This record gives sequence, C-alpha cells and structure tokens, in this order.
Amino acid sequence: MAQRKRGSGRDELPGGRSQRQLRVGEELRHILSDVLRNGHFRDPDLADLVVTVTEVRISPDLKAATAFVMPLGGSDAPKIIAGLNRASAYIRTEAVKQINLRVAPQFSFKLDHSFDEAARVTRLLQQPAVRADLDKEPDDE
Repeated sequence: MAQRKRGSGRDELPGGRSQRQLRVGEELRHILSDVLRNGHFRDPDLADLVVTVTEVRISPDLKAATAFVMPLGGSDAPKIIAGLNRASAYIRTEAVKQINLRVAPQFSFKLDHSFDEAARVTRLLQQPAVRADLDKEPDDE
C-alpha cells in the first residue's frame, strides 16, 4: 500500500492549491492593493504608481507569495516590477499590519500576462477559418 504524504489531497482544489491558500491569497490581494495605492515609496520608479493586483499565489506553507500585477496602460512594466521587488521588504511590513498570519510571507512581484493571453485567444477565435468552424452546426459534420 502506497504511503500518502501528510496533508496531500486535503481540501485541495483542481488547480493544486488548497482552499486556505486561495483564501489567504485573495485577502493578500486586497491588502496589497491598498498598500500599493497608499504607499509612500522613495523609489523614483514607483512614484505615482498605479497598478492592478490581479492575483496573489501563496505557497502551501504561507511563507512566500507571488503577486501578479499590471501597471496602468502597461507602460514601464519591467521598471515597475523591478521597483516593487526592491520595495518588497517595505510592502511586507505594511501588509503585515493588516493580516493575521503567524509568519508574514515574503513577496515577489511578476507581470501578469493573462491579459495578453486573453487577447491572443480572442484574435484566434476571430480568424476566418476558426470562425467558420465555430459557426458550423453540429449536424454539418
């Protein structure tokens, strides 16, 4: 009989993340949005920062969190991501004041490419050949 790892499969959802990870990630997303909106950053790359925090993925042990962000208009994204990663200690300090976790997670920031992927899928679906397949009736086959 195969031995099951401790905690494996418990409350795990199809994406491989537990309900707790999703709940904490969503709470952190809201907190990060507030921190980034009200943040008083010294870094010139983060002056007048306007970003959307689209998702926060947290590790199973809740010690590491990756925040996916999209700068308004997508301009200067690499510079903003680098600035956010430099300011992660300050952001962590501010976030910890608003969340009740035993250990404050270390934050890393990445550019969210899901909008680009959605636009690519939309373009594919609008191609004439694909459109013709989609418009076919199931009886036409």
